Amino acid sequence: MQEKLTVRFWGVRGSIACPGLHTVRYGGNTPCVEVQAGHQKFIFDGGTGLRVLGQEMLKHLPVEAHIFFSHTHWDHIQGFPFFSPAFMPGNRFHIYGTRGSDGKTIEKRLTDQMLHPNFPVPLQIMGGSLDFYDLEAGQIVEVEDITIRNAILNHPGGSIGYRLEWQGLTVSYITDTEHFPDALDPNVLALADQAHVLIYDATYTDAEYHEAGNSKVGWGHSTWQEAIKIAKAAKVDQLVLFHHDPLHNDVFLDDIGRKAGHQFTNSIIAQEGLSITLTPNGQSSLQYAELGRAISSVPDRA
Repeated sequence: MQEKLTVRFWGVRGSIACPGLHTVRYGGNTPCVEVQAGHQKFIFDGGTGLRVLGQEMLKHLPVEAHIFFSHTHWDHIQGFPFFSPAFMPGNRFHIYGTRGSDGKTIEKRLTDQMLHPNFPVPLQIMGGSLDFYDLEAGQIVEVEDITIRNAILNHPGGSIGYRLEWQGLTVSYITDTEHFPDALDPNVLALADQAHVLIYDATYTDAEYHEAGNSKVGWGHSTWQEAIKIAKAAKVDQLVLFHHDPLHNDVFLDDIGRKAGHQFTNSIIAQEGLSITLTPNGQSSLQYAELGRAISSVPDRA
């Protein structure tokens, strides 16, 4: 079987989980993205979508994976205490993150959220093997023939974006970042440069971001219009709009998808159940699990 790279979306919302009748199609879980590169598994962020991914992993025990956290705001870590495979001996997880502005390690931050009275059992109850790594800004992590780069993003309290490279394929995970008013963020451009898949924070529309009396300037998030600027400047193949505002229902996101598609053809809205599969020879496809339809996407690079 030919090796391939697959990106799967388990949680696509920002701020707070928002299940309900009006968010069924795109999903209500907070950020969690899985990347399978060859036989290695990577997970980006541990929002409530991580619980769902964990249930799927129970079908394929034992498991080993590398978990990279962009930062430790609640919507990006609140699935970790409910990540079933981590409680089971025989499973192994390598967990990465930068120190926060207060100097706390990723291990300390994940431990703290599971302390009484916030959670009934401590992290130490987890029976799986957990290895924690403190990343420095710009540090490169290599796992066999896979390279993961990072860069600082523009977000209150700090956040980092990631770039995964494997056999000529690149996936960029850039969420919880606010664009600059007068120029494109050079860190974002470096992470996104010629990526085959760019996952980008598109929490707001430009109108919401600049809304008189309710401005989102300084809140640490970007817009779908800015995402398209980055995608064009970085010459990416596929743009995935991510970290949806909990107030944006399915109909609202449908409208954003149509508008974004007119400005950048290969742009889609992140959706729970969406898989993007790439192969080193340039073949690729999208698969919407719930809708059961595959769509040709991500053109061969010239």
